Amino acid sequence: MADPLYELLIPYFDAHDTQSRPSPTDAITNTYLARLTTLPLDALTSSEQHSLSQSSQSVLRSLQALSKRSHKPIISATDHLLHLRETLPQIGQDAGTIQNELPKLETAAQSFAEKYSKSSENAILDRRRKAMLLSRNVDRVTDVLDLPTLLSTAISSSTAAAQASTSTASANANYASALDLHAHIKRLHTLYPDSNLVSSLATQAEQEMKTMTANLITSLQSQSIKLAGAMRTIGWLRRVAPELDESWSIKQTSGEGSLGALFLVCRLASLETTLSALDPLRELAEQESERRGKGATGLQTEKYLKKYLEIFREQSFAIISMYKGIFPSALPAPGSEESAPAVQSPAQSNSLQPIPSALSTFPLHLVEILFATLRSYLPNVTDLPARDSLLTQVLYCAGSLGRLGGDFSMVIALLEEDLRNELEGVDGKHGEEEWVEVMKKHRVQASRLELLASGVGAGRTSSLVSSAVK
Repeated sequence: MADPLYELLIPYFDAHDTQSRPSPTDAITNTYLARLTTLPLDALTSSEQHSLSQSSQSVLRSLQALSKRSHKPIISATDHLLHLRETLPQIGQDAGTIQNELPKLETAAQSFAEKYSKSSENAILDRRRKAMLLSRNVDRVTDVLDLPTLLSTAISSSTAAAQASTSTASANANYASALDLHAHIKRLHTLYPDSNLVSSLATQAEQEMKTMTANLITSLQSQSIKLAGAMRTIGWLRRVAPELDESWSIKQTSGEGSLGALFLVCRLASLETTLSALDPLRELAEQESERRGKGATGLQTEKYLKKYLEIFREQSFAIISMYKGIFPSALPAPGSEESAPAVQSPAQSNSLQPIPSALSTFPLHLVEILFATLRSYLPNVTDLPARDSLLTQVLYCAGSLGRLGGDFSMVIALLEEDLRNELEGVDGKHGEEEWVEVMKKHRVQASRLELLASGVGAGRTSSLVSSAVK
């Protein structure tokens, strides 16, 4: 029924507008024709036109609302649809080009795989592999590179703490940390001797340890150092610079190595620094030396020598006693050949014998320094009681060192010969007599002090004093 009905309606279609003519095969057209067959004849002439007009108006309003609401996407879709006509042929052409180039790409990929295969040695792959390994271990490498900086920080912190002298535990902890870091760097250098990076770190670490050694040696020259601090410093030096503690030879009996001599040199430098504080008085004594024999009383010289002898006695005793406390193994055994060396002729002496302990000659050097000062300035003192007091101080100094095995009281006779001409004729006494009286007074006073210390009764005091005077 639909087809004949459609043929009946063909004369009513616009003959010039073929594009808007409905197609007989369209599903909507067939549905509408089927609906027309169900309507009564009166409806076709009355209500159907009104229904079609109403539907047309509804569709028109819907299209207007849609165009107002979605005109931009519609325009964009239209533009893309226009470009799609040009794009699709271009895509097809590019796909053909890719298809033609695929064999060349496959050949190039195979060549690259063969060239950079892991089975063959390749410098580029090795360099890339090392770069990737470095990238994965960058944190570890950074930690290793920071080792010299950490070592330098530990050394500087320990030096600052040691100079403060109030945080000994902190200084010891920092020194221990520095030694641990240095040992770790040495271990790395042993494990990787061919690594330039590790070798550079080891070189920097050795330089820092030299700085630490220099700081420790400088601390030995401190004027306020005590026995405990000196022992700690020597202990650190033994660990930082073990070569200083090695024996000079296999047969060497001294257990100090070079540390004993180093300690004495540092303490001697401290003594000279302390004595240099008396330079203003020494300059006044020099002026009195220039006016010697021209009425100068030697008052400034007396002040200088008193201060000099006080410092010298205190410091020399402290140096030697501290040395014996730090290096007990360097002391000769009683009754040994080294404890009482005999004077040998050059023919009998052997230059290849072990070097003796540094303490064996150090007291003599101290005595030479003292006597050089006395020879230079003691003749300036013309007042007999003042000179007597100074000589007594010299004898006290000799007794103080004598308790440590460095008594030089008998050497004063050599000084007496040099000063005899200066002392002769003063108050009608000969220089030798003056020395004798000074020695007697000193021995009497020493005997009294020994009696007071030992608690000997007063009955024996006079006999001991008289025997000491004799």
